[in-house]
Amino acid sequence: MKAIIQRVTRASVSVGEEQISSIGRGICVLLGISVEDTQKELEHMVRKILNLRVFEDESGKHWSKSVMDKQYEVLCVSQFTLQCILKGNKPDYHMAMPSDQAESFYNSFLEHLRKAYKTELIKDGKFGEYMQVHIQNDGPVTIELESPTAPVDSKQLAKLEKQQQRKEKTRMKVPSESSRERNLPRSKNDPSASSGAEGDVSSEREP
Repeated sequence: MKAIIQRVTRASVSVGEEQISSIGRGICVLLGISVEDTQKELEHMVRKILNLRVFEDESGKHWSKSVMDKQYEVLCVSQFTLQCILKGNKPDYHMAMPSDQAESFYNSFLEHLRKAYKTELIKDGKFGEYMQVHIQNDGPVTIELESPTAPVDSKQLAKLEKQQQRKEKTRMKVPSESSRERNLPRSKNDPSASSGAEGDVSSEREP
């Protein structure tokens, strides 16, 4: 699980023209859930987010207080693109948890945040929707968190990649109607049959 934490003076989320959530001073959390995440990673991330010391204390000392210490607000936004793996210049998201599983996992994450802190101080976006997130970063302060999962299992990763490759090959192997017609044996009396070797399509080419 990955999270981008931004210290903000205010932040909001809109869907279309409608603002659905907003906070004042606090933190904005962009959360990316991995296919490998479990309850253990969820609980760890909740603790880290709520106890991360990104605020000043009463004497002005930096990096002394957490969002809970200051009783500030938290805005959470699901962000599957944090699980991006680049293939050349193209983003690949096969390491992100599928949306049907990720939604319940994300809701569980919010529930744990609210139980550990205060329900009324935890706001969120709208899972699966196209959102506009407005963030007024204070500082700027941006911190990346990653849950201490076991080292990436190279075998599991290779397995996922092979599954994807098999799917692509399967799609390529399914013959189209036109290719099936080309592979049917033709009668000697078929005027459309090629006079050359099997597979010769020269007669179909323009001169």
